[in-house]
Amino acid sequence: MTELQADVLIVGGGPAGLSVAARLPDGVSSILVHQDAEIGRPVRTSGGTWVSDMRALGVPDDLYVTMNTLEFRSDNVVATHAMKSQTLAVLDITGLYQWLGRAAVANGCDVHVGTKMLACVRDGAGYLATIRFADRSEGRVRARYVVDASGNANAVVAALGLADAPQRTGVGIEYEYEMLDGDRDKAVLFVGTAALVGYGWIFPAPHNRVRIGVGVISPDTDVSPRTLMDQLHASGFLNDQGLRLGTRVHANAGVIPSEPYDRKLVFDRVIRVGDTANFATPTVGEGIRMAIEFGRILGDELGKAVQTGRAAPLKRYERKCAKRFKRNYRLGYAANQRIAKYDAAQWDRSVRRLSRLSEREVIALIRSEYSFGLIAGGVVKYLKVKIFSR
Repeated sequence: MTELQADVLIVGGGPAGLSVAARLPDGVSSILVHQDAEIGRPVRTSGGTWVSDMRALGVPDDLYVTMNTLEFRSDNVVATHAMKSQTLAVLDITGLYQWLGRAAVANGCDVHVGTKMLACVRDGAGYLATIRFADRSEGRVRARYVVDASGNANAVVAALGLADAPQRTGVGIEYEYEMLDGDRDKAVLFVGTAALVGYGWIFPAPHNRVRIGVGVISPDTDVSPRTLMDQLHASGFLNDQGLRLGTRVHANAGVIPSEPYDRKLVFDRVIRVGDTANFATPTVGEGIRMAIEFGRILGDELGKAVQTGRAAPLKRYERKCAKRFKRNYRLGYAANQRIAKYDAAQWDRSVRRLSRLSEREVIALIRSEYSFGLIAGGVVKYLKVKIFSR
């Protein structure tokens, strides 16, 4: 049986795990195992984000397309907002993940694709993981630290009995088409009859394509998002949006946590990051920008922990995450719980109220970022009581 050894084992080759690997300092060895056969495929996210974040993170311009208009649609109401201070973007997911993967490899990480972690146990001061390689042979990895970047599965912390996988999740399905005609400068979020137990989106995407998807909250509903997609296509809703679709190129599906933020991210030498740490906004489930940013922060702090043997750097990472997410996600999650129960009439009222918000307020809502200024001005109360009231 093959046995590998490293300072850090990273389980999961999404944006969080790859960003950790790319940021670890010289002299800290790492192994990353990723169960899919290729980094960035299959796609499990719609890729909606913001240009300012992508530029701050150094993401190349050719890995996303931009939009200046955000439209909310319910059965009878449309709210349109010009995005002047925060331009929207939709990512080339595969291209972005592979760009992050190249950075991880360039930093010395030993990346194994098609490789699944089967078990993980405590081994003295470190951990011993059993893995299955792409050729179906089994091996072991000994590591001093383990990063759980496995997404919603929480594979490492669940295997060690440290935490359970989320019980409440956002489940989405998305079809990507060639876009023969349609507005390429507009992102649409739709609610109401077209996606009554969840919400949907229409995002222009790189390579002259468009992504159309719906998401639901499980177990709040047992309706399958695939059923909603079939109904959506049969309803004629998409024709009403001025879209002319070509060949369907991909069918993407994914699951993200939809639970209150848990500030416990560090379990001795096991650390959660990305979707495993619930870094997905409770309003629309956006998480890639946070996965990269806090993956890099974890890489920096974990490197210091490895070099010094001290726990303080990892606790610092945990505090930085809590500072960013705890209050904002508490407010966003409260909204998430309310809107999951809306009917079509309630969505009409909410979208009408959305039309009265400023750009700044809309951005705060979508990003789940409620500054002290917004709170002091009563905007959060307005968002919670007015938009999300029943």
